[in-house]
Amino acid sequence: MASHRRPKQPSRTRVTVLTTAAAAAVALSANAANAAPGEKLSKSEVKAKVDKLYEQAEQATEKYNGAKEKQEKLQKEISTIQDNVARGQEELNKLRDGLGSMATAQYRSGGIDPSVQLFLSSDPDDYLDKASTLDQLSSQQVEALKKIQDKQRELAQERAEATEKLKDLASTRTELGKKKKEVQGKLADAQKLLNTLTAKEKAALAAEQQRASRSSADRVDLGGTKAASGRAAAAFSAAQSKIGSPYVYGASGPSSFDCSGLTSWAYAQAGVSIPRTSEAQATIGTRLSMSELQVGDLVFFYGDLHHVGLYAGNGQVLHAPHTGAVVRYESINNMPFQFGVRV
Repeated sequence: MASHRRPKQPSRTRVTVLTTAAAAAVALSANAANAAPGEKLSKSEVKAKVDKLYEQAEQATEKYNGAKEKQEKLQKEISTIQDNVARGQEELNKLRDGLGSMATAQYRSGGIDPSVQLFLSSDPDDYLDKASTLDQLSSQQVEALKKIQDKQRELAQERAEATEKLKDLASTRTELGKKKKEVQGKLADAQKLLNTLTAKEKAALAAEQQRASRSSADRVDLGGTKAASGRAAAAFSAAQSKIGSPYVYGASGPSSFDCSGLTSWAYAQAGVSIPRTSEAQATIGTRLSMSELQVGDLVFFYGDLHHVGLYAGNGQVLHAPHTGAVVRYESINNMPFQFGVRV
């Protein structure tokens, strides 16, 4: 006969554990949105926090770009050194083979002490001819030995240099991984915040972003400011052709960009090679005040110079702003301007 026992009730301990877990989940969800439990951030508060996270992500992005650039440079240097070592080893082997051939020739000419050979020789003149050959071989051997020693020292130095650069490369790759993780973490935090908004609030933010991302030059009064130079004009024109392209961290074109990726790509189209990061780009030309800016000049923002754009004229900057935005014009006063640089 089937048993009809009363279902077992959860113990007080189990109820407590479940309640605690549920409370922890709620707290984690609230912390993800940077709000206290039960508190909902307004759209403007979310936007402010997201903008700050995007700024922090861009700071990390420029560090990431610097590590990536260093990694590529080290890889090229290591490859060059390794090629040199390989060629040097071939030269060393040839020198050693040559020395061995000379030693064999000398042995075959007679291994007896020269003074004894002269004493026993029935034809002293013939021996003296041979003796001069022996002296010549000995001189060649000395020279060959010197070349071998020099080549060995050179190879040892190059191998030591390669070893140090390989260590530097390993630490650079570690730094690259950390910065990439940091960027991704900031962007994930920003997305969590955005996910706390209602559909209506998200639509409103998207509309604001769309209004900010004006995609054609005729909607922005650039005034009559002249270009700083022919190449600056060419760089600016190249950047203009990318208006509307999305911001992607670590990207340097041709379909997506981060801030320094856009400026370095634009100048490359004008035949000018500039560094990859905003911090490095700030050191390559003449510094300018805001009143001295001309079209195509680089313009830098924030105290640590983690953002760069191209001056567009009439107080406007053409730049790749941040994740979620596209290459666009924006007022130079929307960010803390530091200085300009004429390439």
